[in-house]
Amino acid sequence: MTQVATPPHTALAPESAARRDRRPTRYTRAIALFVAPFGVLFALFYLVPIVYAIVQSLYVVQRTGTYGPAREVFGGLAQYRLVFSDGPFWGSVGRMLAFGAVQVPVMLGLALALALLLDSGLVTGRRFFRLAFFVPYAVPGVVAAIMWGFLYSPNLSPLKPITSTVDLLSADTVLWSIANVVTWVYVGYNMLIIYSALMAIPTEMYEAAHLDGASRLRIAWSIKIPLVMPAIVLTTVFSIIGTLQLLAEPQVFRSFSSAVSSTYTPNMTVFSMSAIPNFNLAAAFSVVLALTTFVLSFAFLKTTQRRGMP
Repeated sequence: MTQVATPPHTALAPESAARRDRRPTRYTRAIALFVAPFGVLFALFYLVPIVYAIVQSLYVVQRTGTYGPAREVFGGLAQYRLVFSDGPFWGSVGRMLAFGAVQVPVMLGLALALALLLDSGLVTGRRFFRLAFFVPYAVPGVVAAIMWGFLYSPNLSPLKPITSTVDLLSADTVLWSIANVVTWVYVGYNMLIIYSALMAIPTEMYEAAHLDGASRLRIAWSIKIPLVMPAIVLTTVFSIIGTLQLLAEPQVFRSFSSAVSSTYTPNMTVFSMSAIPNFNLAAAFSVVLALTTFVLSFAFLKTTQRRGMP
């Protein structure tokens, strides 16, 4: 009886299969090793504080008698009932929504215009202007607010012909004075994001448009802006989040204008509540503010997707 020899590749098949089975495990361990530092820091400085704030917001402080020791007891949603009945807090949220409805489009419009100008080739010394536009972002927000606060002050400003005519720190104008500071600081930051997206567009598209007789303005409107729309959406989401988290600039302006109260912005409300101290109510304010920010950002993203934007 003749014995049929087993082909070499068939004999090695189990060994190859075992090697393929071990390979994903090795890659998984490598991925876990590289991701672990970020995961640990993300959990410690992001997830843990969120969970801690939610837990704290579910407790209330009670005292036995007038001068008895304070103790925390579980209060359920009692703190959230106080949040939703707090008029100054929701007034500050509405104030920041009005702030963002004007300041964010102006800021991103300027950032887009500067990015298109740098990418147009009409400007010489693009490296210098790119750095010059970005420099305000390197100035801390507190320092920028102090600087602009002195420029707005009628008694200290070198722009007295303007400040003596228009009170830039009054109750009617101080919000937009703060908006000017925020715009001055963040235009360069958003410009760099949009400009980076413009640099990623293949130059062949511009050359083809030139051959078809398109002008620079037409190329910018029909090619550049649609292709950098994801970057514009990204900067808009960042701006929405930053608007509701505004703290440093209005906090500094409290020393320049009596129109800025301790509850002028949502974050100032949280800060003043924690300074009382009432950490449980401040935690409830923080949770509601975080959810409001998430809802607005998510609604904006869904709206842009429905309109066919990337």
